[in-house]
Amino acid sequence: MVGRRGAGGLLVGALVSWAVLGGAVSSGAAGDSGADEPAPGPADSAYSATTGVGVHNAYEKGKYPYFADALDSGAGMLELDVWTNVFGSGWRVSHSNPLGNDNNCENAQNPGELRTKPRNQSLAGCLQDMRSWHDAHPGHRPVLLKVEMKDGFQARGGRGPAELDALLKSKLGDAVYRPGQLAGGHATLDEAVRDKGWPGRAELAGKFVVELIPGTVEQGNPADTLWTDREYATHLRDLAGRGRLGDAAAFPAVLGAEAGDPRGRYTDATIRPWFVLFDGDASAYAGGGIDTRWYADRRYLVVMTDAHKVAPAIDGTHPTEAQARERVALLAGRHASIVSADWTPLPDVLSMVLPRG
Repeated sequence: MVGRRGAGGLLVGALVSWAVLGGAVSSGAAGDSGADEPAPGPADSAYSATTGVGVHNAYEKGKYPYFADALDSGAGMLELDVWTNVFGSGWRVSHSNPLGNDNNCENAQNPGELRTKPRNQSLAGCLQDMRSWHDAHPGHRPVLLKVEMKDGFQARGGRGPAELDALLKSKLGDAVYRPGQLAGGHATLDEAVRDKGWPGRAELAGKFVVELIPGTVEQGNPADTLWTDREYATHLRDLAGRGRLGDAAAFPAVLGAEAGDPRGRYTDATIRPWFVLFDGDASAYAGGGIDTRWYADRRYLVVMTDAHKVAPAIDGTHPTEAQARERVALLAGRHASIVSADWTPLPDVLSMVLPRG
């Protein structure tokens, strides 16, 4: 499919034209709140029927001085890296320091404190910033918060799935869109999305959707046999079995692009229906060997990472705006829900919302 340049060009042209005519969302520049998002056309597209743009590792100070700036960017997805090992305290947010915090979060207790306090806060501080920003921007665009659990959960240290649910609830409260809300009385998340789909973007206004993926350290640890994806999906299944799915606050993602149904990797078939979110390399999804329509037809969400590497590769941080827009449109045509890169200098690209497919 990538090699069909003529067809791809027509697709990109059509989607870009759609955006120019006002069908896509394109909210403010870097100084804008990025919060009051005009509705895409049609007026209330389902969340799973649109394509947004995300920022990889948005907590890094080199990308945004404060996490509030990342929230203001207009991006449809922001990513945090979280450490839980017993050698440090709490839930740490850092790229490469497993023992402490190194980030742009400040633990602002109210909107007036945003951009005023010391940074390098824990996950609780990042979530508190999100709540304060949320309070300042009611009805903001839906934001997918992607959390990479760098070294996985540490349930024995009080940092397991249930404790994460409690932390998300205590800091974000009703600003989190929960698995129980998506299930809506259905037996599993898979059954729910295939029956009724995700809510419309208008219904998700003012909400954060939390995605969990296994971390790079966890994946490389031969002693870790229970990765984040399986552990949290099992948690969802067990909560549902006890009639307590409403306690859950996050959605586990199947990590890695594969042909067919990648949930087949889980030997315990009972957890497979608790995955409705998938995350993998954009080049693999765009390469033609994976039927990405399969995801869209079932209303599953797909995060496509490293969008700049899709052939022909463009700059990972500073492409031209036209290049970045064309890349988003190309991957929207490949049924991406979120197109992820490091395009922080391009707020008008980050705030794009296109029709999926």
